[in-house]
Amino acid sequence: MFLVDSHCHLDGLDYSQTNISQIIDEAKQQEVNFCLSVATTLSGYQHLKAWLAPYQNIALSCGVHPLNLDDEPFNLALFKQLAAESVVVGLGETGLDYYYQKDNMATQQEVFREHIRLGRELNKPVIIHTREAKDDTLAIIKEENISSGVLHCFTEDLDMAKKLLDLGLYISFSGIVTFRNAERLREVARYVPLDRMLIETDSPYLAPVPYRGKENHPAYVRAVAEYLAVLKNVSVVELASQTTDNFSQLFNVKFDNR
Repeated sequence: MFLVDSHCHLDGLDYSQTNISQIIDEAKQQEVNFCLSVATTLSGYQHLKAWLAPYQNIALSCGVHPLNLDDEPFNLALFKQLAAESVVVGLGETGLDYYYQKDNMATQQEVFREHIRLGRELNKPVIIHTREAKDDTLAIIKEENISSGVLHCFTEDLDMAKKLLDLGLYISFSGIVTFRNAERLREVARYVPLDRMLIETDSPYLAPVPYRGKENHPAYVRAVAEYLAVLKNVSVVELASQTTDNFSQLFNVKFDNR
């Protein structure tokens, strides 16, 4: 079996008692053989590129999270330069977050648009975050004619899932789907076709059952896969194979050792 953690923040883990090699080995023991380490700032991407260069089973994204726009001024020229690098397989994470920040909504929207525009130009998918911004997120995706992308850590309703699927996007499920109070999300997971689904940890956050309360690690994406396989009434091997194929197609990453 070959599993992919399609969205993790490796630079957010606590390394006081471990290191990146141990995190990768832990993942491999659970047959999680590939990860996408997602940037939230441009300086963060540059750090990830240098730090993770020795590891062939980790891909990188480049982008600015809507909640990190105050950390450093958004430099469009630098973003275009970095995003074009061959190690970058996707742009983001980007999007809109009105739950934590409403005072810079216009800036969030414009930066989101720039990610989509550059994604079209570079033929790279966009990794989208949204929270309490459903209508604006959908409107911008449509207006900017997104070429490819994924709504990561999906927590929205079935109506939004249907609209995203109609627009050709993928939907990624995290450990939230295993939470006791997540029945509405499980309804969405039952609906989304296997060939449009990704799985992720969003580590270090949102550890799935049975790891609730612990720091989330890429290894734990196996628990997400096992849970979703039951929901979808397929084997975990089938779910792993399909979600890995989906990741490969979306991010143009080829796996030689499956």
